[in-house]
Amino acid sequence: MKKCKKLGLLLIFTIMFASCNYESKKEIQKKEVNTIGEISTQAKKVRDYVNKDIVIAHRGSTYWAPEETEPAFLWARNIGADYLELDVQLTKDSILVAFHDDNLKRTTNVSEVFPKRMNAEIRAFTLKELRSLDAGSKFNQKNPDRAKNSYKGLNILTFKDVLMIAEGYRIKKRNGVPVKEMVKNVWTGNYLYEKDPNDNGNKPGIYCETKNPKLGMEKILSKELTKYGWNINTNPKEIKTHPNKVGVANTNARFILQSFSRKSIVKLEKYLPNIPKCLLLWKPDMKGDLKKNYMRAIKFGIENNVQCIGPSIAGKPNNYEELSAPWMVKLIHNAGMLSHLYTFDTNEQFDEYKGRADGVFTNRADLALKFYGRKSKYTPQEILVQLGYK
Repeated sequence: MKKCKKLGLLLIFTIMFASCNYESKKEIQKKEVNTIGEISTQAKKVRDYVNKDIVIAHRGSTYWAPEETEPAFLWARNIGADYLELDVQLTKDSILVAFHDDNLKRTTNVSEVFPKRMNAEIRAFTLKELRSLDAGSKFNQKNPDRAKNSYKGLNILTFKDVLMIAEGYRIKKRNGVPVKEMVKNVWTGNYLYEKDPNDNGNKPGIYCETKNPKLGMEKILSKELTKYGWNINTNPKEIKTHPNKVGVANTNARFILQSFSRKSIVKLEKYLPNIPKCLLLWKPDMKGDLKKNYMRAIKFGIENNVQCIGPSIAGKPNNYEELSAPWMVKLIHNAGMLSHLYTFDTNEQFDEYKGRADGVFTNRADLALKFYGRKSKYTPQEILVQLGYK
């Protein structure tokens, strides 16, 4: 009888221990998403510079105009995007230019102008050489339904060119040809600017990606940002804004930094602290256990004062792999970060990810603004015509 009692008690304790152990494992799993922690108080302060439901005009537009060219950014500004998004790369003579790809083949006539260097990276060309290329005609060839004669011969832009567009300027032209900036009768590679008579008062911010970050790009970017009055840490210029118009350019959120490169993020934080930063995520870079890699990415962001995570969305036409599932976005928000998802091109995508995105990278700012109830009173085509692109 005593043996039975002992066995019974042992059995009860065993069951209780197993039950507690099971419960503790369940609790650990439930709390797993919270073990990463949150961004710092200072990082939250910088995060709060950035509004919710922002429309980030990806490369200005890749749909309505040749990407990262003057009409693309002018169009994005005038239609009402909150940010002009661009990629920056360094030229051979250390000038920051707005260009996405590592080489020039996809969007320019480099194979005709520099056939022996057609596969070379941007940094193999000087600014003057890049300015000699046609960055518009290939868009016309690939998109005959949206082609315009005025897109032929468009120039590659500098970082400064894009800042000036955000401020309400445009490149000065004489008989349709950009007016060169001359110093002692020598062209600097830059163009002169003029107040854009078609500027409708919107003053968007800039969302800048360090593309192919090499050769001290981050330090140069910091100097340029300060030089042109866009560094909120060092005597930022006042940019005049207007009621009921986009005015991000005159706020502490005027400039957001982004990169897929974690090395670049570290350098950006070194040279440009207290400026919002976004760590971009790409599925091919996250091999192995996806959840662990996702958590590692967020942990890296916390440790390096990153305020936003930029993961890809699924669906046509880009067919990127899913990195913005509900559980993934929950991880981002639990860490106190904003979710800026890329790249939206269809109404279906806006509907699918409703409630998950704090900001959207989009080639169709027109669709995004309509989705957020801020539709322009002019059609995308009408805006291009108003800007002189026919």
